[in-house]
Amino acid sequence: MLPKDLLDKVHRIEITTSRLVTDVFAGQYHSVFKGRGMEFDEVREYQMGDDIRSIDWNVTARTGKAHIKKFVEERELTVMIMVDASRSCQFASVGQLKSKLAAELAAILAFSAIRNNDKVGLIMFTDGVELFIPPRKGKSHVLRVIREVLYFKPNGRGTNLKRAVEYLNHVIPRKAVTFVLSDFFDEAPGGQPGFKKAMSIANKRHDIIAITLNDERESALPDCGLIELEDAETGAHAVIDSGNSKIRKKYADQAQERLAQRSRMFRSIGVDHIDVQTHIPYEKSLIAFFMQRRRRAGV
Repeated sequence: MLPKDLLDKVHRIEITTSRLVTDVFAGQYHSVFKGRGMEFDEVREYQMGDDIRSIDWNVTARTGKAHIKKFVEERELTVMIMVDASRSCQFASVGQLKSKLAAELAAILAFSAIRNNDKVGLIMFTDGVELFIPPRKGKSHVLRVIREVLYFKPNGRGTNLKRAVEYLNHVIPRKAVTFVLSDFFDEAPGGQPGFKKAMSIANKRHDIIAITLNDERESALPDCGLIELEDAETGAHAVIDSGNSKIRKKYADQAQERLAQRSRMFRSIGVDHIDVQTHIPYEKSLIAFFMQRRRRAGV
């Protein structure tokens, strides 16, 4: 039996997100994702008027008669929500924690999916995969997904996106619309994202959308003298003088370059990404993404 305070918080998230789903996102989601994929149905003999690009040459060679592959529009989608549960996501300098922001976004995406009769699954990860909930339909299933995102207690501190994405490919063999909610603080030596190749491979099978969770203190330091910083994932400490304008500028320049590098990386592997902030309402960012997808799809 779940504690009453937990049930109350889940209920509040459901109320908060249901209006957005009803008024905005369910329709946007349907037009962008629904029915965009095709699945194999059967092989049959070629008939006059069939598209010759659909010919199955292996079967044709084996039987001596022209055969084509027949495809039908997918009747339902699988939506996977991957959530970063590392220590760096338990942070916010203002507004709500990245983890709570991730829970609201997961709720919107999950409710939009079930409203369109699609299946929803969940992967929670840190430096390892810590939880997998197979995709299913139904409101009770979605509420379970939201509860896990809100109250999951991870064992790991760090982030290993490469391992998480490889796990996705292993457990979900068929195409899935996959949202990765993370701050993407996961870099290999030399500053190159260690997950780039794995995500590029996964994006060839699935439709990967990265939702980047950001906080303003990660891009700019306040002028408040000596401050002690701690790396949430490694525990490393550093003391810096934030009253020094040169230090503040260097910090901001490095942060800007990191974000620009991340955006370039996503573009280079064909992964769409949505930037959201802990202190700014996320609705406009999501709507802009859906509108961009609709224009690209010509719907």
